[in-house]
Amino acid sequence: MKKLKERWGIENNWSIVAIFIVFAINGSFAAWVAKPVTSFLGLSSETIHPIIYWPLRILLIFPIYQLTLPIVGWLFGQFKFFWTFEKKFLSRLGLGFLFKEKS
Repeated sequence: MKKLKERWGIENNWSIVAIFIVFAINGSFAAWVAKPVTSFLGLSSETIHPIIYWPLRILLIFPIYQLTLPIVGWLFGQFKFFWTFEKKFLSRLGLGFLFKEKS
């Protein structure tokens, strides 16, 4: 735990526990939200071959997860950590322009 605290710039054990809880809850939440969204779009494993359906569903889960992660983090008092995490993660995917300050 000491290495995680140093790496993430966290001062107490509660923050680490809260961060792990947020990751777990948000992953489940994003998958849960994706189900009605795929139904709304008319996508289901009965109408589309599973080889196509599951990659589409995973691609749908990804943006839901990214959008809800800072929100769930905020509920656990960890918004700053997750906002920084999101900016770094999306920058590595080439989406850093979303967070550039306008001059």
